[in-house]
Amino acid sequence: MEQRKLDLMKYRMDRAKETAQEAELALANNKLRLAENRIYYAIFYIVHALSILENFSTAKHVTLKGWFNKEFVATGKIDAKFYKIYNRAFDKRQEGDYDDFVIFEKEEVIKDLNDMKEFLGELEIFIKSQLPFEH
Repeated sequence: MEQRKLDLMKYRMDRAKETAQEAELALANNKLRLAENRIYYAIFYIVHALSILENFSTAKHVTLKGWFNKEFVATGKIDAKFYKIYNRAFDKRQEGDYDDFVIFEKEEVIKDLNDMKEFLGELEIFIKSQLPFEH
């Protein structure tokens, strides 16, 4: 894999971790809608890192989500529970960003945050296992 792609993939993985920290800060400050937004984007960034590894490119969130499901979940490379986490985060981000009068409960945001952490850990392990050398 060329260095530029490796650098971009690492950048996206780092951005996922940074965004996960933003989600934790938002939750700690009772900014639940913001926390759900950051939870989704942390997942999005690490899936985007995976797409770089696989030479897949899209500007559309729905297309990336569908690609992940088709190429990794449907094939058994990634457990289906991770697609459910991704899909739920996507739906909640959509609700929080575009719907009126949406209120998230703190307990559900805590669960979503924990699910996001599990998702990030799983994908980081998977991505690193696909690299031809240690990073």
